[in-house]
Amino acid sequence: MRHITIVGVGYVGLVSGACFADLGNDVTCLDISEERIENLKQGIMPIYEIGLEELVERNVKAGRLHFTTSYEEAIKDAEFVFIAVGTPSDVDGQADLRYVRMAAESIADVMDHPLIVVNKSTVPVGTGDWVANVIRNRRPDVPQFSVVSCPEFLREGTAIRDFMHPDRTVLGSTDREAAEQVAQIHLPLRSTIMITDLRTAEMIKYASNAFLAAKISFINEIANICEALGADVKEVSYGMGLDKRIGHSFLNAGIGWGGSCFPKDVKALAYMAEVEGRNPHLLHAVMDINSDQRRAPIRKVKELLGDDLHGMTVGLLGLAFKPGTDDMRDAPSIDIAHHLMQAGAHVRAFDPVAMPTAQPILPEVELVDGVEALADGADALILVTEWNEFKNLDLARLKSLMRHAVLIDGRNVYDPAFVREQGFQYRGIGRGTNGEGVH
Repeated sequence: MRHITIVGVGYVGLVSGACFADLGNDVTCLDISEERIENLKQGIMPIYEIGLEELVERNVKAGRLHFTTSYEEAIKDAEFVFIAVGTPSDVDGQADLRYVRMAAESIADVMDHPLIVVNKSTVPVGTGDWVANVIRNRRPDVPQFSVVSCPEFLREGTAIRDFMHPDRTVLGSTDREAAEQVAQIHLPLRSTIMITDLRTAEMIKYASNAFLAAKISFINEIANICEALGADVKEVSYGMGLDKRIGHSFLNAGIGWGGSCFPKDVKALAYMAEVEGRNPHLLHAVMDINSDQRRAPIRKVKELLGDDLHGMTVGLLGLAFKPGTDDMRDAPSIDIAHHLMQAGAHVRAFDPVAMPTAQPILPEVELVDGVEALADGADALILVTEWNEFKNLDLARLKSLMRHAVLIDGRNVYDPAFVREQGFQYRGIGRGTNGEGVH
């Protein structure tokens, strides 16, 4: 049994802590929020993640998972301290490292034995060296320590599975022995472990997320061209994905990417490049395409209902940036709702999980308790988040409730022919003549 401390109980920290405990380690999760820690002690999760509540409960009962707000308590027996705090974007795209600094300084204040400090947060290239300097400057007499970068690759909605069955574990450090010790606690995961230097490990995280974001923006660009030329992007992406060099993953056209990782990581990478005098044309294009894609459903609603949406009601099927989570960070629904309201529409929405999170972010949006309430008297529905609950709608029933039967399929979930057979005017994303993209 190894003794591990996790600083931060957000998505990355809490999932990592619970999973490390499930692997037989003694884990203490620390957060400066007394409310979060008290709630966790009572079994109340700060986030929605499939399977997390059960995982936490099991390991708390087994005595392997603990929660505290005290750095001294958390670190007194620790061998490894993982920093898993937020690194939000500043207005210029630079990653805000204030919480990483606070964690590093607090660790330095209470260290009384050798430690391996592991950066789990997504941080700019060079942060590992910076954290080491923060600790030394805070306390020149600090005991021996090493810094290891261990970037996370967890997807919200499948985070536990991703932790337990990773494609790879990336570790970076100037201290090879420390990196190998961190590798030891990841051995039960039976994944490829790559050990490299600090800056390369940090860059792997940014490069991976930027590439995936670019792949989504690329297929959305192709979708817009398909729409103009009469081709169906679903068939195009399937044909492309049969090429092993390309693959099918992240080739689903829609209304763009959001969440806690892609937006801030692409911005941060572009910022780092510009600071070093480079011109990241592709990264800016990736972000511009994604921003424009969120306007696509608005254009389609106006095409069918007219440019002036005053007096119209539009319902959003889903609010979270993706299914399986309640995360509203940079969710496409936010921009779509604002664009609709600017055009004069009354916007209502239903999401199976994310409405409590969405309410303070979208206070002018009417939140309803089901799909039928969403459709009642509505002029259009827009599929925003492809929850399973929305994939087999009773379209005949919904049509009978709506004032105008308009369905905008922002995730290309539905069969256009079937939707039209139910009496709807249908528009998909890049469906060409199938989605009535050519006129």
